[in-house]
Amino acid sequence: MNVWLLVAAINGALAVAAGAFAAHGLQARLDPHALQVFETGARYHMYHALAIGFAAFAIRDFAATPATAAAGFFLAGILLFSGSLYLLALTGTKLLGLVTPFGGVCFLIGWGFLAFAATRLKM
Repeated sequence: MNVWLLVAAINGALAVAAGAFAAHGLQARLDPHALQVFETGARYHMYHALAIGFAAFAIRDFAATPATAAAGFFLAGILLFSGSLYLLALTGTKLLGLVTPFGGVCFLIGWGFLAFAATRLKM
């Protein structure tokens, strides 16, 4: 079993659930800015769930190590970036905004590792 593909699928489902929750459950409860923050978290959550799936398919041969690193950084980014935005929108705790950039950096590192993995793939 490809664990990273499973992680991608679970995160894709969670991103859809977060987006639906924002659209149907939070619209009446959050101010427009907080709702936009939550939706940004859900959007980047989905983007990077898909990125984990791309990395999962690249985990083979000489690309296995950088593709695995990419998947790990994408997951860390989801937790830090999207997670902090979800909590910021729901709680209004501004200090959580300090965590968000670290998640963004994880996303960037993940994309770098995925690009490196692409150069190592044998087609």
